[in-house]
Amino acid sequence: MFTSYLGIDLGTANTLVFSKGNGIILNEPSVVAINTDTKKVLAVGDNAKQMIGRTPGSITAIRPLKDGVIADFNVTRDMLKYFIKKARASQTFFRKPHVIVCVPTGVTEVEKRAIEEAIISAGIAARNVALIEEPMAAAIGAGLPVAEPTGSMIVDIGGGTSEIAVISLCGVVTSKSLHVAGDELDQHIISYARKDYSLAIGDRTAEEIKLELGCAYGANPTNTLNVRGRDLLSGLPRTVTLSEVDAMRALAEPIDRIIDAIKSTLEITPPELASDIMESGIVLAGGGAMLKGLDELISKETGIPVYKASEPLNCVAMGTGLVIEHFNQLQKVLITHGKQRR
Repeated sequence: MFTSYLGIDLGTANTLVFSKGNGIILNEPSVVAINTDTKKVLAVGDNAKQMIGRTPGSITAIRPLKDGVIADFNVTRDMLKYFIKKARASQTFFRKPHVIVCVPTGVTEVEKRAIEEAIISAGIAARNVALIEEPMAAAIGAGLPVAEPTGSMIVDIGGGTSEIAVISLCGVVTSKSLHVAGDELDQHIISYARKDYSLAIGDRTAEEIKLELGCAYGANPTNTLNVRGRDLLSGLPRTVTLSEVDAMRALAEPIDRIIDAIKSTLEITPPELASDIMESGIVLAGGGAMLKGLDELISKETGIPVYKASEPLNCVAMGTGLVIEHFNQLQKVLITHGKQRR
């Protein structure tokens, strides 16, 4: 038997597990399907996500994390049990792993304890549980020089939160955590379809529109998608054609809020670090980084070069993995350590 190292990106939209020597060994939606009568878990991850919007009254598909933190402890524990069991099936053997979990900036002590307890109660006899702030993990995963005495700016737009941070010497100098991210973008698409087309659509359809047509700047009106939903006037099924212009209009307000948060973070950044960022640029990570034209719009609004990370969806998990792989050099980025277990 041997001591192993696990990194867990416990996200609002997806959970990723990194294992030392094996890379990312699990990447599934943070969704659980539950029988509301018996409270029994029926499906987790990919299988549960397929049920969203399509379940009978006795079954509900829920996300147990909200804004990057635990909203339902028991369901989160059950979800983690499933993911860890599935991850273990691909490994030789786990023995008292060191576990590093990603958390949003500014997580409270109560939330820290809830995360540690969820990991332990999920069946991991962990040697210790440590936490790392998501923007720090994203910056490391994006290849930014976080240990250097120079300013680096990361904007991680995830499922529940957008994390904006300026990092130097393994620490977060200035930061802002905004509850405007992927889920909020989906809700604005739903509202837009209701208001402008009198069409009721669900979360899965909204996410599909975001992925196919999502645009922040430079929309192409010829790029369209046929969208099915329920007509709010007749109550009958109806199909409408939406374009990138529609998506850009739907997403304008939440994207403006993200840009305002970036500007306000820059305003409180020390001048020397701000000068570094002007030269090195802003790096985008997370699913939101994939929105068409978002990098161009942020650059236009701030006057600073903006770049997308090479693998924006995996940045946080990859950064956690790099901390594990180079623990002696990067352990200073961790914000807390749990109790040592022998």
